[in-house]
Amino acid sequence: MKKFQVVGIGNAIVDVLTKADDSFLELMGIEKGIMQLVERDRAEILYGAMEGRTQAAGGSVANTLAGIGKLGLRTGFVGRVHDDALGRFYAEAMEQDGTRFVNPPVAGGELPTSRSMIFVSPDGERSMNTYLGISAELGPDDVDLDVAREAEIVFLEGYLFDKDKGKEAFISMARACRDAGGKAGIAISDPFCVERHRADFLRLIENELDYVIGNEDEIKSLWETDDLEAALAKTVAICPLVACTRSGDGVTIIAGAERADVPVEKIVPVDATGAGDGFAAGFLYGLALGRDLETCGRIGCTVAGEVIRHMGPRAQSDLKALLAAQNLS
Repeated sequence: MKKFQVVGIGNAIVDVLTKADDSFLELMGIEKGIMQLVERDRAEILYGAMEGRTQAAGGSVANTLAGIGKLGLRTGFVGRVHDDALGRFYAEAMEQDGTRFVNPPVAGGELPTSRSMIFVSPDGERSMNTYLGISAELGPDDVDLDVAREAEIVFLEGYLFDKDKGKEAFISMARACRDAGGKAGIAISDPFCVERHRADFLRLIENELDYVIGNEDEIKSLWETDDLEAALAKTVAICPLVACTRSGDGVTIIAGAERADVPVEKIVPVDATGAGDGFAAGFLYGLALGRDLETCGRIGCTVAGEVIRHMGPRAQSDLKALLAAQNLS
């Protein structure tokens, strides 16, 4: 038995959330509904403008791992934080959620722990303004290959593709995991990220990975088409397993000639932050336990549905009990 069932690598970001209406977003020059990278000065201005803020350990893959950990699997996270108050808070929060924080906080240097200012609109849309800080420096030297080899599944965060060192870290982890008999895959993360690194994404998916998770805009962006079915067909031609979320229209999962289209319950989200991360948590939980495609999709949709019912990117209810109530445990 391997030490970890799922290990992720990604940005270790402290999420700072507050509610804000559209007029506030316009006043502050915040583009609604997307993730924007900001510099340190801009981050400090936005942080100071937040009222009634809440704080939590975040980052896309870290959110996914927290969900998987709450479901009882053995998880680990490869990330980079500074040895400051936010960094120590982050490492401790991951451990409390049941995920081993593999890398100790980094002492010295000027870059602080990463943070994302998230403004949640009344319709549940989240506008993320992320200062990457020390996470931008994550590279192959931060990857413990023994950890990768001891993982049944490795999960990579597409946002890290903005730095060459992040790409190198991905390949090191994926190869070490797969060489030891595990599976490696990626969350595409954002269509704008795809546009910046389309060729590298496609090479990675085709040559280094066993599965890919993305929403319909991200999958279509991979192939520069508005035809989702065509994009799915091209993606599954280069990758054994593809999971595509389509918001209120459900989820499509394809593995070779096998396909599952899973419907979702349509609800108005309290906060859509972390919906995709929650889906990935449930999907990977099912994958790790060897469940069929439809069941993996249903578990993913159930976890995502719980996440969007409250403020914050992570599930707050007992996920094991939730799955048991739907005969999905």
